[in-house]
Amino acid sequence: MSFDMWAYHPESHHTPGMILIGYTAVASDGEIGTVHEDIEEPGSTYVVVDTDPWTFDGPVLLPAGTIKRVDRHDKTILVNRTRDEIRHAPAYDPKQHYDNSRYRDRLADYYRPFYT
Repeated sequence: MSFDMWAYHPESHHTPGMILIGYTAVASDGEIGTVHEDIEEPGSTYVVVDTDPWTFDGPVLLPAGTIKRVDRHDKTILVNRTRDEIRHAPAYDPKQHYDNSRYRDRLADYYRPFYT
């Protein structure tokens, strides 16, 4: 079975229909921001995180496959990438990239080597 970048891992504790807006996003080496959008569509599930402006240049789009665990109690999502790895992903601009399959393909191409 191949890795699906755009789906939650069964061990993530995410359940269909769960709303993650307002959850704190935490990379493997520290907090990155707050979930602003939570999109759950067949073949394209992801969150958009409003990031710390001192660390990132703007919001980041994280495919569901990058989310290691959802903690309902602490209202956090744990992302299995470092802040630097997230920072170096293709930049997200909602005006250009919202609902843009080419952008999502570039993002998947960036993250996929971390999981193969």
